[in-house]
Amino acid sequence: MLNTIEIYFLLFISYAFLGWSMEVICKLIETKKFIDRGFLIGPYCPIYGWGAVAITLLLKKYTNDPLVLFIMAVIICSVIEYFTSYFMEKKYHARWWDYSNKKFNINGRICLETMIPFGLLGVAITYITNPLLLNLYNLIPKNMLHIISIILLIGFIIDNIISTNIISSIKVEGNKLIKDNTEEITERVKQALKDKSWLHRRLIDAYPNLKNIKVRIKKMKEKNRSKLGEKVE
Repeated sequence: MLNTIEIYFLLFISYAFLGWSMEVICKLIETKKFIDRGFLIGPYCPIYGWGAVAITLLLKKYTNDPLVLFIMAVIICSVIEYFTSYFMEKKYHARWWDYSNKKFNINGRICLETMIPFGLLGVAITYITNPLLLNLYNLIPKNMLHIISIILLIGFIIDNIISTNIISSIKVEGNKLIKDNTEEITERVKQALKDKSWLHRRLIDAYPNLKNIKVRIKKMKEKNRSKLGEKVE
């Protein structure tokens, strides 16, 4: 049982790292500079790890049908991305990514442009990377597997604690700066982060389009009230 949990944990960390690497490479091609993606300090994006583990656990029975596997991978990963965006927004009052300008998007949290790659990655995970990684993990002696898992788990927990405290500062700064102009508060939040440590500043590079949702909602409410007032008059 413990060995199985450790294997899945290693899969989680491996895919979180591979996802981070993919994001960094894409940004490197796009911006011609290194950008440390993800809200954690370490070189991993947990959303990819959760997606890969979910695909591994839930889609075993579809391995003989690549098309169904593709569709199910799209659904699973899209649900994970949607609710991750929702949770991050509600907890920190900040929109970490926004696909509102993309076609066929749902509330700006997911879009068709990202759904298709999810399906392709799901197929690749099932038929290519999982067999390679699982064979590699099975070559590791059990005692060494325990040690590696414990070290990675401790590092991951510490990273989450530190990163959560850093990310929380976005919510704090956003609550301090109640303004009517979304663009103005976004820039002021960014400036507040730039004035802190490099751990805070890296978030600006990782998520250049951070938006303060609370202020945006407030602005929309005021706009609706204004329209309502005009109708009454």
